[in-house]
Amino acid sequence: MKKRILAAVLTALVVFGMTGCGSGKKESSDQKDLKKITFVLDWTPNTNHTGIYVAKEKGYFEDAGLDVDIVQPPEDGAEVLVGSGKAQFGISFQDTMASALTGDDALPIEAVAAVLQHNTSGIISRKGEGMDRPKGLEGKKYATWDAPIEKATLKQVVEADGGDFDKVKMIPSTVTDEVSALKSKSVDAIWIFYGWAGIAAENAGLKTDYFAFKDIDDVFDYYTPVIIGNSSWLKKNPETAKKFLSAAKKGYEDAIKDPEGATKILCEAAPELDKDLVVNSQKYMKDQYKAEVDQWGYIDPERWNAFYNWLNEKKLVETQIPENTGFTNDYLE
Repeated sequence: MKKRILAAVLTALVVFGMTGCGSGKKESSDQKDLKKITFVLDWTPNTNHTGIYVAKEKGYFEDAGLDVDIVQPPEDGAEVLVGSGKAQFGISFQDTMASALTGDDALPIEAVAAVLQHNTSGIISRKGEGMDRPKGLEGKKYATWDAPIEKATLKQVVEADGGDFDKVKMIPSTVTDEVSALKSKSVDAIWIFYGWAGIAAENAGLKTDYFAFKDIDDVFDYYTPVIIGNSSWLKKNPETAKKFLSAAKKGYEDAIKDPEGATKILCEAAPELDKDLVVNSQKYMKDQYKAEVDQWGYIDPERWNAFYNWLNEKKLVETQIPENTGFTNDYLE
């Protein structure tokens, strides 16, 4: 953990030599009066980030007195950059946050909003080869990141379905294109987020089977992705934090109401994206940003705690995570 954090801090210094992602609003003479906020992504721009780009382009951040710079993450993700105070906000995931919240090197970060209300990840495979359920992974090639939480999750769902996890062929993941990997049969099963890779498979006309982890076990309906903030900065700047999240909320609500318009904004900010993929992903995501809740961003303490209690039980964290650790709804409207 120490080596990872030190490496990421060094990498973080490079990030601020980079240009922020997307054009957004042009600089104005009044911009010097706006409060600077740095928002770091978890990866390259995609539909998880849409509301941030919409809020920036439509001037919602500027109306709130904020000048938001969207930047690419360092190699180890947004957590260290936010934890070090180099960025005030960023994108993370409840599962990958866990290691940053425990031990001697715990980072001062917490989730302040859920981008999506439910975990949309699961296992995709070629259609008709028996992997539409976890037990079907027996004897099949699964592309693994060799991460403890990943393997424990897969083991639990396979065994709950009556399967033998030891019979799953775990091969190191080199997958950068899920569609190509499945078509070439270099792997049989891949962990994906359906709103991006699943939609990409649909667009490519690839027939697939898929099961979502949350549908197998409620404990896996954790929050992924989330917007995180620096805990120390949040305590010192609560009103600014609320203004940021209020503007972000408007951006995500616009994406829900007008996915085509949101697609245009995202693709203008990141022209390298496949527009057809973004359009169809937005149509899927519009029902995921809020799902059944009234308030975008809300984090249910019971669901949050259930997953971290499972990590504690399985000894998948360096030290026990106390309940209600790592999140807050205090800065939402």
